[in-house]
Amino acid sequence: MDGTIVDTEPIWQRSQVDLTNRYGAEWTEEDGLSLVGSGLERSGELLRAKGVDMEVEEIIQWMTDYVMEHLRAGELPWRPGARELIEELHDRGIPTALVTMSRRKMALVAAEALGERGFRVVVAGDDVDRPKPFPDAYLSAAAQLGVEPTACVAIEDSATGVASAVASGAVTIAVEHIVPLSEIAGGDVHLTTLAGVDVDRLVELTTPALAARAAQAVPVGRGAVPDPAHAADTEGVTR
Repeated sequence: MDGTIVDTEPIWQRSQVDLTNRYGAEWTEEDGLSLVGSGLERSGELLRAKGVDMEVEEIIQWMTDYVMEHLRAGELPWRPGARELIEELHDRGIPTALVTMSRRKMALVAAEALGERGFRVVVAGDDVDRPKPFPDAYLSAAAQLGVEPTACVAIEDSATGVASAVASGAVTIAVEHIVPLSEIAGGDVHLTTLAGVDVDRLVELTTPALAARAAQAVPVGRGAVPDPAHAADTEGVTR
């Protein structure tokens, strides 16, 4: 959601600056960028370590309320092409899920803004035990949609999000936004924007990787698909 569908990252960054200013804590732009894509618990832990005298959960709730208040005060800052793609996917009967490390109450702000042309499933950070870069959220989304992860296409804007999607087995599109993704390992398709990417273009971009996943699938009864979580264990954590 954050940075891929809705341009909330600048608001998250301001929430961190405002909160650290309240406590006279030192906070840099690099600190904020280091958290892009990671779970909110990591954000809370770092802010607390920097000098914010609040419990981690209190920090998470404060930042979430801050971002939600700013989103509700104006039009949602949709990323170029994102809303149009989601709505066309719905219109063509392709099921979608929103997978985010934001809390569910915030994820629903974006999901509900799409109305009936939005997501069938929402998986938020407080719905899983392990955050990105672990694959848990994507595995949960695929299960709730009733499909294999390897038949899914995931769209992400952070190194941590890409690592999570790759570890789940999904075909992964990395769309660069706040942080550079050109040097990351992983991801089947790299884009600079979703503007102009309609469903036909999405199919064109992902068909080779989806076909490769299908060819590598283990037949039912011939053995279990390996747990991809280990792939995420070696990835660095950023938000």
